[in-house]
Amino acid sequence: MILSFIDWNPDPTIFELFGFPVRWYGLCFAMAFLAGFQVLSFIFKKEGRPIEQADHLLIYAMMATVIGARVGHYFFYEFPLLQADPIRFFTQMIIPPYSGLASHGAGIGLFTAFYLYTKKYPGQSYLYVTDRVVPTVALGGFFIRMGNLMNSEIVGKPTDLPWGFKFYRDTEFNSMGNAEVLARHPSQLYEALSCLLLFFIVMWFWSKKKEKTQEGLITGWFMIALFALRFFYEFFKENQSEFENYMTLNMGQILSIPAMLFGVAVLLYAKKNPAP
Repeated sequence: MILSFIDWNPDPTIFELFGFPVRWYGLCFAMAFLAGFQVLSFIFKKEGRPIEQADHLLIYAMMATVIGARVGHYFFYEFPLLQADPIRFFTQMIIPPYSGLASHGAGIGLFTAFYLYTKKYPGQSYLYVTDRVVPTVALGGFFIRMGNLMNSEIVGKPTDLPWGFKFYRDTEFNSMGNAEVLARHPSQLYEALSCLLLFFIVMWFWSKKKEKTQEGLITGWFMIALFALRFFYEFFKENQSEFENYMTLNMGQILSIPAMLFGVAVLLYAKKNPAP
């Protein structure tokens, strides 16, 4: 028997601890940093760098991810609110609950944090650091998108493909009752699996080619691949804000273009410099 759809109705809350809910998204968010730290520590250890530097880099990355993702979400997806009510815009952006996070904003925050990190540890070039961090970014992307899946958020457009998910807990696009829930592309799963594949590819490349690779080569190819995939997957996703319905390309696609161009620029720069 071939499945015509997949019922998806997990409770976002795993359990309660002393009255506080422990949620799948929070667990996945924590796993993103924990797994990323393990990978980064492994890389630093293999290259003879102090593990303490991985600790400090993780702190920079954590702060940059949360701040960048939050600010990015509001400036990219809630900009009409800024025009209508600036006080409410900044109040909602700062005060919990933090329900809106933008991956493009997190990316901007991370690349800013890496610059600050290299200023504290001048023995490492900027592109050397980014080349070692991008595997953890890919792994983090996997966990974050799995968190979105468990939350039944950032859902895809309706589909009749056999792996379509019926997101029963989606309250944004499921307004007709459970009897009328449409099967949708599991766009979160598409991105999660792509990030996991990119993680293994980058780690393989680093393990085999790190001694003969120009600084920035891994970063450049990663940025191009990651955001080209993001651009493509946006065609299968529902828009996150109403104003995107009137745009040829949605905000995720528009923001992916400069990210890909940044990757191309880094790649060209790397090609001009010999490997160490």
